[in-house]
Amino acid sequence: MDFHMQTSTMIGPRKHSAARHAYRILVMLAVLGPITAAHASLGGNAASVETDRVQMKVARTARLTPSANGTYTVHETILPTATLVRQYVSNTGRVFAITWNGPYMPDLRQLMGTHFDTMIARQAGKVHAGQRAASQHGSDLVVEAGGHPRHFVGRAYLPGALPAGVTEKDIQP
Repeated sequence: MDFHMQTSTMIGPRKHSAARHAYRILVMLAVLGPITAAHASLGGNAASVETDRVQMKVARTARLTPSANGTYTVHETILPTATLVRQYVSNTGRVFAITWNGPYMPDLRQLMGTHFDTMIARQAGKVHAGQRAASQHGSDLVVEAGGHPRHFVGRAYLPGALPAGVTEKDIQP
């Protein structure tokens, strides 16, 4: 009976496991964004799409899909990890949004450029108890990310850079 009591005391309910899980997601986002120099990506020019592909070691070129209203083009790339990355480029040549969907997180530091540091700084001050997702809605940057190993999904965009007639609903992972 003593053994059972000691065992039940030792195997009590796990406290703060949801908060630990959210913290691990934040750490994973930070670790998966290598500490390399950030290139102009989110908010950068259209040439940065090619720079991103080279940095992420993508062998084949992206599929280009013009929007229905003709105000932007979506550059789709499948990374060597099988993750699909979409970079939204306005007709003025500015990358105003990125999305990802796949088994592994893409290099968000590469894709988000200087906005990556903004995302990490804002996320550090939040409590994530019970959440498997990160969500930030600022006037200058919106980031929504979530998932679990083997299935990550997310998007980041610059609200002030959305082309005329484009809404957040048009930016889909």
